[in-house]
Amino acid sequence: MKRFLDCTASDFENMKKKELLEAISASEGRVLVCETIGILQPMLGDVTNAEFVASMGADMILLNMFDVNHPVIQGLPKTEDREVVRKIKQLTERPVGINLEPLEQGKESNVETNEMWKLSGGRVATLENAKTAVEMGVDFIVLTGNPGIGVTNAAITDTLKLYREHLGEQVVLIAGKMHASGILSECGEHILTEADVRAFAEAGADIILLPAPGTVPGITMEYVRSLVVCAHSLGKMTLTAIGTSQEGADTDTIKEIALMCKMTGTDLHHLGDAGYGGMALPENILEYGKVIRGIRHTYHRMAVSIRR
Repeated sequence: MKRFLDCTASDFENMKKKELLEAISASEGRVLVCETIGILQPMLGDVTNAEFVASMGADMILLNMFDVNHPVIQGLPKTEDREVVRKIKQLTERPVGINLEPLEQGKESNVETNEMWKLSGGRVATLENAKTAVEMGVDFIVLTGNPGIGVTNAAITDTLKLYREHLGEQVVLIAGKMHASGILSECGEHILTEADVRAFAEAGADIILLPAPGTVPGITMEYVRSLVVCAHSLGKMTLTAIGTSQEGADTDTIKEIALMCKMTGTDLHHLGDAGYGGMALPENILEYGKVIRGIRHTYHRMAVSIRR
């Protein structure tokens, strides 16, 4: 088993779920996940945001607002719909995942969502959509909610149980919330509790997603640390996430958040997709990577060829 830090394209191509989780764990809190939106114009025009974040040192790529029935990645060469994920993996040689958004019957968002975020059928966390995603080649699925969608922790738990039963060891399952997603009763320190962490773990999550310290109001390093300890005691890893557009903050802020996340004991770090829109600011990806793993590992990830 290699540490994720030392893995190259040929390693990722052959990794199954178990090997991917082991490689992440062995890297001791030095794995960076970057989120991108494919339906928006890429920052570099004819280069996908997925390729751009990979070039800046992202270890794993998370596709947001990805509709499995109508997949769109601006900047991608002409590709058949069912081959879009595999094409992104071919161009970046990184593990690639998508967000799916669980809905609780009878529960609606307390806030009106921006037109851009409105949920399409291929983004809902149904079993059919998850199976399609796996067939398309995704390495991991993140059960979470975009702004104003109305995703509850109860809906995440129920979906995890369904996915664990039917998808088993086919795909890594990550679950949690990086902001309230329109459910005001689950905002601030109520966004995730130890009870939620335990519920997600028991329902089948491999990795628990938590808001990074200094992002959601009231979420301190000490609070996140307590949730990380809880998850680790249950044999689960954690991912601290910046999903509050602070991926577009100045580099000093990013470096402070990165160091706080490292001190919580988290296993993975996440940067959202709202720098200018579609991905984090490239300089913030670079600086975050340098904080959590130093220049040696950061530049190695940036420099190593996808042909290795």
